[in-house]
Amino acid sequence: MVNIGSAATRLWEQIQLATAQQTGTEFAPLRTRSYKDTETGIRKHITAAKRVKQWWFTAENGKLIVNVRYGTRLIELAKGKTAVEVASTDQLVPTLELLKRAVEAGELDVQIAAASEKLRDGFGK
Repeated sequence: MVNIGSAATRLWEQIQLATAQQTGTEFAPLRTRSYKDTETGIRKHITAAKRVKQWWFTAENGKLIVNVRYGTRLIELAKGKTAVEVASTDQLVPTLELLKRAVEAGELDVQIAAASEKLRDGFGK
């Protein structure tokens, strides 16, 4: 079974990051981390900002290139294609929303499962 929740969540983060950049604000989601205090041996929890790397970059022709990732792996959106070209920053958020809807509809389940398998292989299963 494919964990589309994780992929949809990552796309949601990308949408929020793109929206924040367009409006000149900052997007910094929080996550809870736990660690064991070396002095007391007690497990403690802290909340820290999560770093979100953007999945898009500007190509030499001035257009934006958007990749979709599962972990460190690029998702193949079509045969031999791992990116979407976007004409301008105005189209970035709608494109990311379209990709999120495709993930939620299960249109990329096969590609996500393949990327997940490759990622697990890197850990030696």
